[in-house]
Amino acid sequence: MILLTVLFLCIISTYSASVKGHTTGPSLNNDKLYKFAYSAEVYVDGVKASLQKSAGYRISSGVDVNLLWRNPDNDDDQLIKITIKDVQVENVNERPAAKSIFKGKSTEKIIRGKVKTFYSYQNEPGFTQNIKRGLASLFQLQLHSGSSREVDISGKCNTTYHVRQDQVTKIKDLDSCEIKKKGFTSHNRILDVGTKATSATVYVLEDSFIKSIKAEENFVFLLNYRQKTGAKIVSKQRLELRSVQAGLGLIAAKQVASVIKTLDPNYVAMPLEAEPVKSECKKCPSLSEHWQSIREHMHPDKLSKAEAAKSFLSFIQNIRKATKEEILKIIRSENKEFLPQVVDAVTSAQTPESLEAILEFLDFKDASTSTLQERFLYACGFASHPSETLLKSLTEKFKGDVANEEIRETLVIVMGALIRKLCDRGGCKLPAVVEAKRLILNRLEKAKKDDNVQMYLLALKNALLPEAIPVLLKYSESGEGPISSLAATALQRYDPSSLTKEVKETMNRIYHQTRRVHEKTVRTTAAAIILNSNPSYMEVKNILLSIGELPMEMNKYMLSMIQDILHFEMPSSKTVRQVLKDMRTHNYDRFSKMGSSSAYTGYITRGPDVSSTYSLDILYSGSGILRRSNMNIHVFDRNTELHAIQVVIEAQGLESIIAATPDEGEENLDSFAGMSAILFNFQLRPVTFFQGYGDLMSKMLSATGDPMNVVKGLVLLTDYLQEIQLQSGPMASAEFLGGLAIDISGGMEFSLWYRESKTNVKNRVATFIAGNTEVDSFFIKTGMETTLEAETSLDFISTVQFSQYPFLVCMQMDRVESPFRTHMTKYESLPSGRRYTARRGKAAVLAGNEYPLHQENSNMCKKVFGAKSDSAGSWF
Repeated sequence: MILLTVLFLCIISTYSASVKGHTTGPSLNNDKLYKFAYSAEVYVDGVKASLQKSAGYRISSGVDVNLLWRNPDNDDDQLIKITIKDVQVENVNERPAAKSIFKGKSTEKIIRGKVKTFYSYQNEPGFTQNIKRGLASLFQLQLHSGSSREVDISGKCNTTYHVRQDQVTKIKDLDSCEIKKKGFTSHNRILDVGTKATSATVYVLEDSFIKSIKAEENFVFLLNYRQKTGAKIVSKQRLELRSVQAGLGLIAAKQVASVIKTLDPNYVAMPLEAEPVKSECKKCPSLSEHWQSIREHMHPDKLSKAEAAKSFLSFIQNIRKATKEEILKIIRSENKEFLPQVVDAVTSAQTPESLEAILEFLDFKDASTSTLQERFLYACGFASHPSETLLKSLTEKFKGDVANEEIRETLVIVMGALIRKLCDRGGCKLPAVVEAKRLILNRLEKAKKDDNVQMYLLALKNALLPEAIPVLLKYSESGEGPISSLAATALQRYDPSSLTKEVKETMNRIYHQTRRVHEKTVRTTAAAIILNSNPSYMEVKNILLSIGELPMEMNKYMLSMIQDILHFEMPSSKTVRQVLKDMRTHNYDRFSKMGSSSAYTGYITRGPDVSSTYSLDILYSGSGILRRSNMNIHVFDRNTELHAIQVVIEAQGLESIIAATPDEGEENLDSFAGMSAILFNFQLRPVTFFQGYGDLMSKMLSATGDPMNVVKGLVLLTDYLQEIQLQSGPMASAEFLGGLAIDISGGMEFSLWYRESKTNVKNRVATFIAGNTEVDSFFIKTGMETTLEAETSLDFISTVQFSQYPFLVCMQMDRVESPFRTHMTKYESLPSGRRYTARRGKAAVLAGNEYPLHQENSNMCKKVFGAKSDSAGSWF
C-alpha cells in the first residue's frame, strides 16, 4: 500500500427536478463539513472467474463535502465543494510483496498531474478530470421514482430511479449512453463478440442526506462462436459517511459565476461527460521493427500454421497506429515472396492511412503485379467493417484502365460484396453504394459477351440486392448454360423470406421445363430453392411425382435430396412427410431408382454456442462423368447463419472423350471444367481448369497432377474493438481479433486408361484468436489477454470408376489430427515497466475424423478400394 495526501476541488451544481416538491440531489446543511471514505475498484478476469483472483487495483481516499453556495431564488441549485485527500493505490487482491507492482512506489510517481477543481484549468490531465467526474456523478440522484435522460460521466443515458423509504436505486442503461468513443464490430454476428453491460447504484439516505453509496458496473464480452473465450470488467465505487463536523458558512452571491470567479478566475467549466484519455506506449517498437520480428512466420510455405495467423493479427494492430509513410516504407522495401502477406495485412487494417498507402502502391494498369492486386481485392472482400471510401475507390478503379481482365472481374465481384456489407449496416443510400449498384445493374443490362454477363452476375451474387431478383430470374430462365446456372445459384443465396411468389413460379417452370429444356445443374438448383422456401403441398408433390421421369442420374440426385431433407429434419421435412402418405408419390418404383448421384448433410459440431454442418452433394451425367460436386460448411446459432465454405467443381461436355451420349439439353455444351468457391459469405472469382476440347487435350498431355490453388492468404475474421468509459473514471477497452491462414486448392483428375475420374478439394486452415480486455488508468494498466490457436486440414475426395455399370462412386471427407491450444494471461503494469503477470494454458489434440455419409456410399467405397489396382498411370 502507498499513501499520499492529494487535495483537489470538485465543484458541481445540482438542479431542481421537474416534479414539484422533490429535489434531485442531497440536502446539505449550510455550516457542516461531511467527511466520507471513498474507494473505487476495478477487476478484470474470465467471465465465470472469482473476483478474488482477478487482476485489478483499488483507489481509496477521504472525501470532504461542504456547501459553498445556494441559489437565493432556488434552494435546489447548489454549488458543492468536494475535497479528496489521503489517496491510496493498491492491489485489489492481496499479493506477496514480491509480486506487488506498487512495492517501493510513491503515489506522486504513479498519479500524475495536480487536480484543482471540476471547473478545471485548460491543461489539466484528462484522466484526473475523469476521476473527479466519476465522483461528481455519484452525487447525482433524484428523490422520486421515475425515468429520464441523464448526463453524467458515461454520457447522456437512459436512467431509472426506484425510491423506497430511505433507499434510492439508480439503474443506468449503458447501451443507451451517447458519448464519443472508438469502436467497431465484425460484419457477421457469428464471428462477432456478444456483450452485456449493467450499472446500478444504491443510495442509503439519512435525514435527506447521503449516508452511503454503492455503485457497480459489469461488462461481459463473449466470442459468439466460442463463449468459453471471453472476459469481464467489474468496476465498483463506494462512498460512506464517516462523520459530520462544523464547517465554513456559505458564500453570499446571486450568481454561481461570481462564486467561481472568487475561488479562482482561471477555472474553466467542463462538461460532465468523460473525455477520451489514452496513455501512450513509450517503448513500443516501430512498425518496421515489429515487421522484422514477425517476418519469418509470414513466409508462403508457413501460411497454414497458427503462428502465421498470430503474426498477421499483431501486424494489423501495429499498422492501425502507423502513418501512411511508415506503411509505404515497408511495402516498397519487401520482396515478392513476402509482399502478398504484407498486402493482406495492410488492407485488413482498414484505416484511412493504410488504404491510401496500398492504393498509392498498386498500379492496376500494370499486369505484372496482378497477384498483389488480387490479394488486395480479396482482403477488401473480407473487410470486417468496410468504409464508403473503400467502395468509392474500387468503383473508380473499375471505371479506369485495368490491364488484367481477371483483376477487372475480381474488382466488380468485390464491389458486390462491399455493397452487401454496407447495406447490412444501413448504408444502402450512401452515394458510393448507390453509384456502385447503378453501375453493376446498368452494365449487366448492356453486356453482350457471356464473360461480361457472368462477371456482373457474380457481383450480384455477392450483393444480394432485392432489386436484382427480377434480373436474376430473367437469366435463370432464359440464359444459356453457365449463365443460367450462375443466376440460379445467386438466387439460392438469398434468404428464403425475401424470395417472392414470382421467384417460386419461375423456379417451378425451370424444374418442370414448362417453357424450355434446361440443364440438370439449373433444374436441381431450382428444386433446392423451392424445397428451401416453405414449399406448398402441391409443389412438393409435383417434385416427387417427377422422380422417375427425369434423366437417370438426376432421378437419383433428387431422390437423395428428398431423403436428406427427411433425415436431417430440414424445414420442409414436415410437408414432405405429408406428401409421402400418398402412395402415388411414395412407392417402390420411385424410391428404388439406380444411379451414383447423391446428397447428404451432417453435423460437424453441435454445441451450446454454435453448431456447424457439412453437406456433400454430387451430380453425374448419364455417362458417369462428374457434372457437379458441391461441398458446403455452414455455421449457425439461433439467429444467424454463416456460409463458411463452399467449393463447387463443375464439368460439362466431356462425353465425347469416352464416346458416350450426352443427357437431354446438354448435347451442344463445350468441354469445360472449373471450380468456384465461397468463403465466409464471399463469392470468390471462379477458377477454370480447362475451356474447350483443345485446351482439355493440351492439359491432359501436360498435366502434373498438382491441384490448382483457389485461395491462399490471410483473412481477418473477427475484428471487434469497444472502448468503455467506467463510471469511476478510467477508460476500458475490449479488443478481439481472429485471423485465418488459409490454403484451398482443388483438382479434377481424369484417366482414360483406368476409366476413372477423381476430384480432390483440400482445405488447409490455421486460426488464431486473441482477446485483450484492459482498463487503462493512465498511471496503471490492468487487464487480461486470451489466445486460442488451432490448425487443421479438411479433404473432400470423390472417386468414380466408370469401367462398368452401374459406376462405382466413393466420396470421402476427412479431417486430419488437429492441435488446439489456449492461453490466458492476467496482468498489472506501471508506466515504469514494472509488471505482474499470471499465466495459464492448455493444449490438446483433436482426433482426426472421417465424416460419415450415407450407408450406400460406405458400401461403394469398399468396392472401389477393394477392386482398385495400383493405378500409377498418367493422371489428369
